[in-house]
Amino acid sequence: MSMESTTKNIRARFTLRGTLLLLLVTTFVLLQCSLFSDKDANVQKIPLQPKSGQKIAAFAEGCFWCSEHIFESVPGVIDVISGYAGGHTKNPSYDLVNTETTGHAETVLIYYDPTKIDYMELCRIFFLSHDPTTLNKQGPDEGSSYRSILFYSSDAELKIAKKIQKEIEENQIWQGPMVTEYQELKEFYQAEGYHQNFIQNHPTQSYVRAVSIPRYQEFKSRYELYKKTQKQTK
Repeated sequence: MSMESTTKNIRARFTLRGTLLLLLVTTFVLLQCSLFSDKDANVQKIPLQPKSGQKIAAFAEGCFWCSEHIFESVPGVIDVISGYAGGHTKNPSYDLVNTETTGHAETVLIYYDPTKIDYMELCRIFFLSHDPTTLNKQGPDEGSSYRSILFYSSDAELKIAKKIQKEIEENQIWQGPMVTEYQELKEFYQAEGYHQNFIQNHPTQSYVRAVSIPRYQEFKSRYELYKKTQKQTK
């Protein structure tokens, strides 16, 4: 099989679309937000200082429920927190972020063991686990809070991230130019308690079954095929 045909097979498209799905998603989110108590509604700023032997990374790539689930499945990742970053509003809430006026995007903060996985591979997973060519949109979710952002903590990390973006582009995984933003990671706000480990806690909920799980499965297939293809070309 030629490299061109192989990369075409890797290309992914988000096929979940249409009025019915959007209505389902909207209804589900509204219902879910009414089910949780005040104790789950606290938002807190997280110190960007990992424990000894750990490092952190942060990515925004659409709904953080799915992003959290994806990165938690990666060997070497210790913990993943859903939250908000990239904006100007202090202590943003989920409802406020959804007004698209805070500048924040749904983001995951990742704690990882650098002896088991490196920042380069996390960036590779980031670019393979969402469509970085869709502006202010990911799957059925639309708005600037769902935009693609790669956060970095040093010039070295920025250089690595740019290198991986170029690698993904050269392999033609996605159609069209990437619109991923690059921002220095300055602040991260942990989202309300009910957002944490959402898929694990609500595996049969409508949005999870219709959007999150299919996206996760697509990522797994794409990632495994990509790794296999990279080995063949070396």
